[in-house]
Amino acid sequence: MKKNLLSLIIILTFSILSSVAQTLPFSKASTYYTGIYDDGGTEITSYDSFSSRLFSTNGSLNQIDIIDISDLNNPTLITSVDLSLYVSGVNSVATYSGKNVVAIAGEANLPQLPGKVLFIDTNGTYISQLQVGALPDMVTFTPDGLKILVANEGEPTSDYTTDPIGSVSIINIGTNDPANLTQNDITDIDFTSLDNGNYDPLINIYGNDGLQMPSQDLEPEYITVDGSSTKAYVVCQENNALAIIDLTSSSLDTVVGLGYKDHSVMGNGLDASNTRGTINIDTYDYLFGMYQPDAITAFEVSGQTYIATANEGDARDYNAYSEEERVKDVTLNLTNFPAAAVLQNDNVLGRLKITSSLGDNDNNGTYDSLFCFGARSFSIWDENGQLVWDSGDEFENIIAQAYPNEFNSTNDDNSSFQNRSDDKGPEPEAVAVGEVDGTLYAFIGLERMGGIMIYDLTNPASPSFVQYELNRDFSVSASDSAAGDLGPEGIVFVPATESPSGRALIIVSSEVSGTISFYELGASIVGIEENAVNMLNSFYPNPSTGIFNTDNTGIYKVYDMNGRFIMETDVTRSIDLSQQAKGFYMVKDEEGNAIRLIKK
Repeated sequence: MKKNLLSLIIILTFSILSSVAQTLPFSKASTYYTGIYDDGGTEITSYDSFSSRLFSTNGSLNQIDIIDISDLNNPTLITSVDLSLYVSGVNSVATYSGKNVVAIAGEANLPQLPGKVLFIDTNGTYISQLQVGALPDMVTFTPDGLKILVANEGEPTSDYTTDPIGSVSIINIGTNDPANLTQNDITDIDFTSLDNGNYDPLINIYGNDGLQMPSQDLEPEYITVDGSSTKAYVVCQENNALAIIDLTSSSLDTVVGLGYKDHSVMGNGLDASNTRGTINIDTYDYLFGMYQPDAITAFEVSGQTYIATANEGDARDYNAYSEEERVKDVTLNLTNFPAAAVLQNDNVLGRLKITSSLGDNDNNGTYDSLFCFGARSFSIWDENGQLVWDSGDEFENIIAQAYPNEFNSTNDDNSSFQNRSDDKGPEPEAVAVGEVDGTLYAFIGLERMGGIMIYDLTNPASPSFVQYELNRDFSVSASDSAAGDLGPEGIVFVPATESPSGRALIIVSSEVSGTISFYELGASIVGIEENAVNMLNSFYPNPSTGIFNTDNTGIYKVYDMNGRFIMETDVTRSIDLSQQAKGFYMVKDEEGNAIRLIKK
């Protein structure tokens, strides 16, 4: 079986060395490099199994990159499609295998003007375009392939002089050739029905200090669709709300507020300071988190539809209105916060960012409660938008155990311990759900810390943590190509039946590192992993300042973490890396087994 063993062990040894149990076989097949650092070289991807091609948004160059992944060990750029003639910025891409059509969402030069959905074929040839709402942020096909849905976010100008309504465009593509689609094939769903004030009070309508109408203030961010293609679920992130759309009648069903996470409850703690210098995951009375999901995805268990959400959090921060405050800068109600002076210390809650739009219940200028952005977790909701389960503070506790010296790092600085603790912590951004070897898993990407949290969804009311996989090397500069995957923005799950290798696959696109990594999953790779585990103790000490002793003799090849060949050596008692730079190295024996060495 042909396999990129070096990439496999990078992932394997990260899990083992961090003492976080690995029960789902997980290996990196390869990484595609755009060569663009911290400028959106890749953000959202979509895979077409019919052509074995991946379509990636390249925001830096305003193009779609078409990548051949028929050989997962060697992803190859076929062509790039320049979008500058049509849109000023590309935001999303979607395919439906077998249709030979790619849908692309892009914004106008002035984002408050109507955007477009462009259609190209899988070779990159332009087909047609349609006009949709302002700032189309996400595009997706329904599971039956008959409709294309677009989330039009409708963000305001920074001075709030223009604030278009948020909407969802439903494009009835059916079996039509996209070249024949017209504007008459689009139904736009907006939220003007809520402008009469009759809406769930848990929906946060507070843009421009509450001066905007609900139809303007609601900003669709991300869409998922149930398996029967009858219901669409649309998250409005800043509003902490979920809109439910009836696709059979192309009408708005309801909008529900997602409520708040109680950070006073044991198991719902958070690390709230970026100045403390030590990890302190704790609970606090009268502190609540707004879930504010980014990516969401629907899945089914025992005939019931559920929605998994990555609870990133987001604030309105414009010139004319910003809701961001720090706890130390507000006046606290001393009845609820008798130890206000202590809480407002920078090393406790003082640095934590909160919203000014909530918490002052009687409008007297003092805060009775505090509401922070995001929930630092992922959640499971039922088909009516009611909370079923939340991961609590597991993410931060897992990271604290696995990477105590890099805890809550940001995504563009490898010397940034606790940098994000006062913001939104590890910042769950992306989520995908898929079945591997008969078990349903959730894969959650952490935008700031990086890495993938994996959970078993067999019981949606009580998912169980499986493992945390982080492909990030903190010993090199974040701008170094060897740093790994930085800033995961999107995750695509590919079932084994559609994967080029015949193994289940997740595709992780990372906007900071500008990389797309391909990870294979499942029992079919377990034999390789067992051999790798058997090598873990064959070199010592590990980490080392340069000399790695071994009881095994033979010919070994040494590679850097990026897979570049360094040297070949006939080992008798040790490998000498004293002349090499600090960092991670992979050593491969003649039988293909490999191990990661760490040079301090």
